[in-house]
Amino acid sequence: MDNRAALDAFAEGLKARGAPQTQERYLRACEALISAAGDTPLSKLQRHDIQRALAKLHAKGLSPRTLAVTLSAWRAWFRYLSKSDAAINHTIFTGIKAPRAPKRLPNALTETEAVRLVEAPENEDNNSSPAIIARDQAMFEVLYGCGVRIGELVGLNVQDVDLANGEVRVFGKGRKERIAPLGAPAIAAINAWLTVRTAPTNSEDGNALFLGTRGERISAPVVRRALKARALQQGITSNVYPHRLRHSFASHVLQSSGDLRAVQELMGHASIASTQVYTHLDFQHLAKVYDQAHPRARKKVTAK
Repeated sequence: MDNRAALDAFAEGLKARGAPQTQERYLRACEALISAAGDTPLSKLQRHDIQRALAKLHAKGLSPRTLAVTLSAWRAWFRYLSKSDAAINHTIFTGIKAPRAPKRLPNALTETEAVRLVEAPENEDNNSSPAIIARDQAMFEVLYGCGVRIGELVGLNVQDVDLANGEVRVFGKGRKERIAPLGAPAIAAINAWLTVRTAPTNSEDGNALFLGTRGERISAPVVRRALKARALQQGITSNVYPHRLRHSFASHVLQSSGDLRAVQELMGHASIASTQVYTHLDFQHLAKVYDQAHPRARKKVTAK
């Protein structure tokens, strides 16, 4: 089987699984390997051939993420072919890794922006009912005040909230439970919401803390739309989404306390490595303060 026929066979196999976009990306990646192989049959390719092909794509400016997808496609192609052709050696990919993408820093709001976002606006949206306004205010206070994930927020039940002790029970990834503290604004906002919260429309959502307009447990898209609307209402034009409030929570707590372990517990991170990314944001903040405050920070050195 020549290289082109091998790709056609893989294309047929892909039709049975995977999204159309994934199929298209994989086939495009395999086309690149055919081009790199030239007249060399796939069965004759060695590990150094794969490494060279990957390096050429990297030199053309393909991103680490694209290269990782490309490598995954090649691996999947060779595994598929090796099931029917013993000459195809899929183990040549063992140990080959795509270049690592630089870790993106979390995109946090400034403290001023975050506070402005969650504070109730002076001019409320007249198109929203008092109940919806109260619900949204409570949700935003919990998002920023507790640093919860969007899935954790919509999954909250009434019994998870202990207003007397200022706590909320959160179920994170893998249903791992943690207790998050509630600040005074969040307690007041949740209280206000519970006084106007109507009965759910079905028994499955009977305990849901936050409800949609039809009485069902609120969904993540509804929360995202409400938060984006609040941001625009408060004059914040940058892209605001629930997880950005989580980033902001972690960054602001770390800046104020310097306690990385505490932030890890509050965020529900299984590994401290997940929390350490916020130390980069903290350093950026400290560097900015230094540049603005220290008399030697921006003083130019004059050559003698």
